[in-house]
Amino acid sequence: MLKLNKTLTLAVAASTLLVAAPAMAQDTGATLGFIGGFTGPIESLTPPIFAGAELVVKEINEQGGILGGELKLVSADGACDATAAAAAADRVINTDNVTAVVGALCTGETIGAFNGSGLSGNVVFVSPASSAPALTTLEDNDLVYRTTPSDALQGVKMADLLLAKGVKDIAITYVNNDYGKGFADALSAAYTAGGGTVAANVAHEEGKADYRAELGNLTASQNLVVLAYANASGNTILRQAVESGNFTLYVGGDGMVGDDLLTGIDAAAVEGLIATRAGAPAGDATTTYTDLATKAGLEAKVLREPL
Repeated sequence: MLKLNKTLTLAVAASTLLVAAPAMAQDTGATLGFIGGFTGPIESLTPPIFAGAELVVKEINEQGGILGGELKLVSADGACDATAAAAAADRVINTDNVTAVVGALCTGETIGAFNGSGLSGNVVFVSPASSAPALTTLEDNDLVYRTTPSDALQGVKMADLLLAKGVKDIAITYVNNDYGKGFADALSAAYTAGGGTVAANVAHEEGKADYRAELGNLTASQNLVVLAYANASGNTILRQAVESGNFTLYVGGDGMVGDDLLTGIDAAAVEGLIATRAGAPAGDATTTYTDLATKAGLEAKVLREPL
């Protein structure tokens, strides 16, 4: 599995905020907030994303700052949880008086943070990772944006890929949050419309040590689709699915692409695993970012994490 470092999209998000939210809570300079899951199911993914925001701030300040002063960045832990994110948003918006927010990362986290204080405070949010379709229909007064594709698209592309490979039936298990359910709904609809059969579609809760009961309800197909996080339930489900011997093909969304996916799993046992993710961008902006990240000692990967 590739080692992912999702700093480019975050850098784009942070830069966008400087244009989108000119109203300042201070006479000179500006302060941005960052909300992400420093603890919880994506705690290993958040630090490199945050590094992208820090890189933007550093580069802007080295070039003279903004509005006659320094650009500052404050962070808060949203824990990939709506309630925790609402508390985090209250702090950065009402105590730190940020101009705008980079984040959050998990979709439910973003929605919870924005509904908590963002909407009432008229604060712009730009998420680099919230990919669930639920964000599209959020009543946000045009204040919430994202720089990552919706899983409404990824679900269709995964369905097209599986059908093109001759996979005629699948069993789906998805993490029971906005990301997992939105992705599963999009995949199921597109796959069925294309002539495939969804033999089972089962939600699972994050954070369990044993998913054998859920896996027992998925054996109607030998082709298992896991829509979860590689460093959390995704790894546990994949490992226990391999141990069960009930499945021959494994498929994951981009949440399953990560360093931790094969922890405790023999790679040969999941030979042929299929995963989908957004492609890496190209162009002058990417080249500039790569140069800046390399100079700063960051691994200049340009992939995004769907949450």
